[in-house]
Amino acid sequence: MTGALTIGQAAAFAGVTVKTVRHYHRLGLVDEPQRDSSGYRRYGSDELLRLVQVRTLATAGVPLAAIGSLLDAGAEQFAAALADVERRLTEQIAEMIARRDTLQRLADGDRALLPDRACAVLDRMRDLDFTADYVAGQREALVLARAMVPAGFDGFVTQLERRLDDPEFVDLTKRGLEAETWEPDDARIEELATAMADYFLANPALLGDTATLQAWTDASTQYRLITDHRGDQAPIAARLTELTEARLRSAGVPIPSQRSRW
Repeated sequence: MTGALTIGQAAAFAGVTVKTVRHYHRLGLVDEPQRDSSGYRRYGSDELLRLVQVRTLATAGVPLAAIGSLLDAGAEQFAAALADVERRLTEQIAEMIARRDTLQRLADGDRALLPDRACAVLDRMRDLDFTADYVAGQREALVLARAMVPAGFDGFVTQLERRLDDPEFVDLTKRGLEAETWEPDDARIEELATAMADYFLANPALLGDTATLQAWTDASTQYRLITDHRGDQAPIAARLTELTEARLRSAGVPIPSQRSRW
């Protein structure tokens, strides 16, 4: 069919740019019309229809590399190919929604990395007037635990919930935070460690159930990394933990004791 449209007019009618039309030509998606007697290429209805088809498929998300064979396929193949494109687009939409949700959670602080239940534990610590540094350390421990010991994560959260529900244990924990101002050789450190170990032994639910203890025992390297996290910033607290754990092990509680290597 003899053409009557310039490339600019054809591009405008098809809803694309001249640069895009030329790109389609280079990819072989749309045949270039022959030049007329004046040396200009003129686009007819056939070329315009092809331009619209290519633009429509490209806008729908079909890769340009697949459009040519798709348009040249039979009706059954065309329908199957479109179904495949729809499936992939649906997957991409789900992925984009998940990314958007992650961005929204990032704006909400802790909820970007932790489930709501763990965030509630952190909120409870703040309500109980634990220091911001302590809450930050517990948040980091939760994030590490979730990533490195998923089998023990829920049990870890349960431990924290039970401990925060126990006023006497909360007081012991706060005493441990206050101990950071003591001298390293202060006799009260060992006394407090003994008191904490005795309280655990008298209230074994605060240590976690058998499955949780086993999960942490099986992940001794990860346990030590999490337990030692921030130890250089709070050496007295680290010493208290070490002494308390030693007393619990002596009493038969299965707490990892060796610093394993990766």
